[in-house]
Amino acid sequence: MSGHSKWSTIKREKGAKDAARGAIFTKLGNLIAIAARSGTDPDTNFALRLAIDKAKAANMPTANIQRAIDRVKDKSAAQLTELLYEGYGPGGTAILVEVATDNTNRTYPEVRLAFSKHGGNIADKGSVAFQFDHKGMIRVKGGGDDIMLAALDAGAEDVQEEGAESVIYTANTDLARVRDALRAAGLEILEAELTYVPNMTVPVTDKDTAGKIMRLMDALDDIDEVQNTHVNFDIPEEFLEQ
Repeated sequence: MSGHSKWSTIKREKGAKDAARGAIFTKLGNLIAIAARSGTDPDTNFALRLAIDKAKAANMPTANIQRAIDRVKDKSAAQLTELLYEGYGPGGTAILVEVATDNTNRTYPEVRLAFSKHGGNIADKGSVAFQFDHKGMIRVKGGGDDIMLAALDAGAEDVQEEGAESVIYTANTDLARVRDALRAAGLEILEAELTYVPNMTVPVTDKDTAGKIMRLMDALDDIDEVQNTHVNFDIPEEFLEQ
């Protein structure tokens, strides 16, 4: 899972930069609106609670958060559809793209163009997704045996240290329970979300290929309807330095 964990960190750092200029608010609003379909009370809707927490971490204004929740009650508002596009990037790397769109006739060509323009291609449904497992991911501050034991006691499946943080993986159905148990144990939760974790990672050993992959990922992320991307590549840190 090391490649996935590294990509998660890259996305988080990019998300912080996007949040600084407000570019991420559209994506977060869509995430909240979709989660609110299952209930508008975050105390009883864990997915909505996660979405709101993510929005607050990006300093999204409270009024924007409420408007996104209220969208589910607005019958005149365009309805969002959740889709998972599958594709391959340069070097045969596997990529999953989660989107939330009110116009698939617009979004699909945009995603397909991003792949084709940067050395990749859209794949048939099911031809890529089988290489990933749907998991819960929790990032906490700190590391060491105490955090690992707390995570395992809470029901986590795996723990990886990343510098001054630890990344904890759970079954997708256990994310809420494990997160709440870790918080109750006094751990500082930095982020929690459902994600797709690759069964195995593909090492990228060529800097030119790495550059092509990162340009593809940037192009996908620049599409407003793209909510999240999941990958199976592992790019060395030195290839990511600008």
